[in-house]
Amino acid sequence: MSAAQAALLVLAIAAAQPALAQSESQDPMVEAGRINARLAVEYLKRGQLEVAQQKIEKALAQHPKDVNVQLSAGLVYERLHDTRKAEKHFRQALRADQSSPDAQNALGAFLCRNDEESKGVEMFVAAANNPIYRTPVVAYTNAGVCARSAGNLEDAERYLRQALTYHVDYPETYAQLASVLHQRGNDLHARAFVERFLAVAPATPEMLLLGHDIEVALKDEGAAAAFKARLEKEFPNSEQARAVGSAPDRNPG
Repeated sequence: MSAAQAALLVLAIAAAQPALAQSESQDPMVEAGRINARLAVEYLKRGQLEVAQQKIEKALAQHPKDVNVQLSAGLVYERLHDTRKAEKHFRQALRADQSSPDAQNALGAFLCRNDEESKGVEMFVAAANNPIYRTPVVAYTNAGVCARSAGNLEDAERYLRQALTYHVDYPETYAQLASVLHQRGNDLHARAFVERFLAVAPATPEMLLLGHDIEVALKDEGAAAAFKARLEKEFPNSEQARAVGSAPDRNPG
């Protein structure tokens, strides 16, 4: 799985959390199913896959018609590498509630991770345009990541810039856009999005390395050296620090 596809999985799990926060039901079986679905996602995030599977199987037995139970099941079975079951549950989540933006977003992420990028982007755009979706910036960012994973950098930039129109400081959008712009050779604008990321989120080795590479492309040796120094100081054992330590701080061009 590529880094871009891994980012989609993280976003899908994060997007599932608000959906799982529902008002309490008067039906004890319904409530039990929802609780077990929430627990399954929590165990999934901790890497306790066997327990996550046990919890989601209980949830499915208790309340299989709930969109969030099906959505959680899709996430669990994908992590268990059972893509057939995962797709079945993601699609059942959408059938349970055709208007659910969370189900649209989750199915879109699944399709993108499984080489059906064009269909995945369609689902993300549908989620972003859904009037009840509270975080369209996430869906447009996912659409950009999906297009990027397919090599469609122009479309990726377009969707990521659409995400920016929501005026939300969402670090993943800045990170993805900086990387896409660097790939497209637009390093001046890429530099600006690295700066925006670092202004609202803690530094990561990936972003510091990207900042270094952008400054090398811009032939700013001082700025490149500053990113290199930060990497070696803040993330000395990272692969990014090792990579930048063996690379010259000047653009051979």
